[in-house]
Amino acid sequence: MTTDLHELLRSLRVWDPEVTELRPFDPAGAPAEPLSLFTAWFAEAVAAGQKEPHTMSLATADADGHPDVRIVMLHGADADGWAFATHATSRKGGQLAARPYAALAFYWPVLGRQVRVRGPVTAAPAAESQGDLHARSTGALAAALTGRQSEVLGSVEELARESEAAWARAQQEPDAPVPSWTLYRLRPDEVEFFQGDEQRRHVRLNYRYNKSGWIRELLWP
Repeated sequence: MTTDLHELLRSLRVWDPEVTELRPFDPAGAPAEPLSLFTAWFAEAVAAGQKEPHTMSLATADADGHPDVRIVMLHGADADGWAFATHATSRKGGQLAARPYAALAFYWPVLGRQVRVRGPVTAAPAAESQGDLHARSTGALAAALTGRQSEVLGSVEELARESEAAWARAQQEPDAPVPSWTLYRLRPDEVEFFQGDEQRRHVRLNYRYNKSGWIRELLWP
């Protein structure tokens, strides 16, 4: 039986009230800087039962300016920026080396909310990157030790062999170094908060940074 994609798409509903709570958002009461609002919204997404709220889309561009995007995990957000990690030798690591500027997007459908962040990206020192890796799970270390991210894989059997060896080493050496593992920080020059509205009067509050500090502005939905 063939699936009719267009028919399937037409059958879907956005922000079903049975699973989504569209909360009022008054931008006049928003803080002067975006980090505290992001922290509050993130906590509310967790409390509302949003699955994997720490996952985000990471958009980069290669040396020719061609865009790329994937889902990664947020490792933290503070005054130094929004943090994520990957191998410096991976595709996104190479793209960040060529063009150290990126964008992030969070989507929390349980509240009808999005947060978009963009700005320059810097790599943390090696010691901090290794500390980030070793603070994570054994599985995360095993995956990092497997390495060769984004390279062409010969077979699933090859992956199984390399992964099995990496798991064994991760269990025996919980502090095993992975030199290519890099913690990156995106220091935002723009952060947008989007709150959906059932009448499509969506609230978009945008923060822009300039020499005098953060500027807040509303955007048309």
